[in-house]
Amino acid sequence: MIEMAPVGESTIRDVLERRAAESPADVYCTFRGRNLTVGDLNAMVNRAANGLLAAGLRPGDRVALMLPSHPDHIVAVLALAKVGFVRVPVNTSLIGAALAYPFERFTPHALIADESYRSVLEPVLSRTPDMQVFWWNEGATASYGAITGHANAQAPSVQPAADDILALTPSSGTTGPPKGVLKSDRTLRAGAMGVLRVSGATAGSVFVLWESLHHGAGVAVLIAALLERIKLVMVEKFSASSFWDQVRDHGVTHIHYLGGVLPILLKQPESAADRRHLVKTAWGGGCPPEVWEPFSRRFGVEMHEGYGMSELTTFVTANIGGPAASIGKSLSFFDIRVVDDDLRDVPAGTPGEIVVRNRVPGLQFLGYYGDQEATRAAVRDGWFCTGDLARSDSNGWLFFGGRKKDSLRRRGINISAWEVERVIAGHEAIEECALVGVPSELGEDELKLFVRLRAGSALAPRELIDWSRVRLPHFQVPRFVEFIEEFPKTPTQRIRKGELSRSTRDVWDAETAAR
Repeated sequence: MIEMAPVGESTIRDVLERRAAESPADVYCTFRGRNLTVGDLNAMVNRAANGLLAAGLRPGDRVALMLPSHPDHIVAVLALAKVGFVRVPVNTSLIGAALAYPFERFTPHALIADESYRSVLEPVLSRTPDMQVFWWNEGATASYGAITGHANAQAPSVQPAADDILALTPSSGTTGPPKGVLKSDRTLRAGAMGVLRVSGATAGSVFVLWESLHHGAGVAVLIAALLERIKLVMVEKFSASSFWDQVRDHGVTHIHYLGGVLPILLKQPESAADRRHLVKTAWGGGCPPEVWEPFSRRFGVEMHEGYGMSELTTFVTANIGGPAASIGKSLSFFDIRVVDDDLRDVPAGTPGEIVVRNRVPGLQFLGYYGDQEATRAAVRDGWFCTGDLARSDSNGWLFFGGRKKDSLRRRGINISAWEVERVIAGHEAIEECALVGVPSELGEDELKLFVRLRAGSALAPRELIDWSRVRLPHFQVPRFVEFIEEFPKTPTQRIRKGELSRSTRDVWDAETAAR
């Protein structure tokens, strides 16, 4: 178990105000060469919070945010937290029915949105005439600019308690519509404490902030930089080609990864400058086992892996100095077990489902907004059932094994899609891949592989399958192959497999090709 300090009762508001009083000149964030100090940040947050209160909003009201990666987005997140508004993050890539869903499901009282999204939001706004809308643009001439320019830069008169709900974070599952996970001030701070524990960051550390702030990982980094004197180097989005230049130019000491970030960086052309940086640690979740050591060797960084979920906190485990590719051991906030379908512990080395129970009051799964049935279904005998698989070694280190629901059955054999994908992704021409089951004339599943190639690469389906045959058991070799230009993804960069076609018409078929 990885020991953690107490979460405590000091709210996010308390932490920001204490930092502003003690070290107002500290640079909290730099963006396009401009610095934002902690003192200035606190004043801007106060103005925005007071402006929203003056507009008639009250603590507990739900406020949707649909903003780009910009310091004003940080101000909005912290202004809502300072007063006790409930943040409803909206993915800026959404359009149509997917964009309408969070407004229909979570019924925000207000929306703060970039004016550039006005056209895609018009159908939503026509159906929500009572929702207040504050338009933002970088010139601060829109209505949200008037809010942030409110005359009162003093602390608002109302404030939240540690267990008040501050956000409805969309669950990042790969199937079905997202559910709004209730997040309190306490759980948000605990998530940020997990970030500090996994990353090993200390006063003076520098993070590059590429995460979208509509995702919980990005917000956890914002809060972590308040809890500890960390400087954030904010960029509009992740770019593999410019990533290391940004790291070198700004003296970044810790880099964060999610999903496919590390494989994408590893597939960039090697350079004599690969180790010319100040980065000590790469930290995050979802590092493919086969990438761990090559990435560490090439870039000269120490790998710190963790595991977490929207329903609890950013991290519930941490691997600091443990075996390569392990997701670690539980943080002392939680008890973790690996169990079978009857909630019985499985032996070391045997795959089972990860279940989690809080050891600290207030850090339990708080539920899905307005969905008691799904909330009840997620918890058994006090244990939150993650739906993720893992195995433990004889020393208690956990190793991730994919999604429980992402298991296929072919010819009477269970197949982990994750195991197949991690092998296929090792092909030098492949950027990303996803395996799904499609109906078989023999019953059960046939395997269909979706592939996105690296820019400038060429690969025929037969070449890929021949390559796979010497690396995979015969029952794991895909039958169908379809190339795709771009994958639909969650904010955590996980592929939304539910949106991938199960049709095999006009798709390359290994059995047909062999005839």
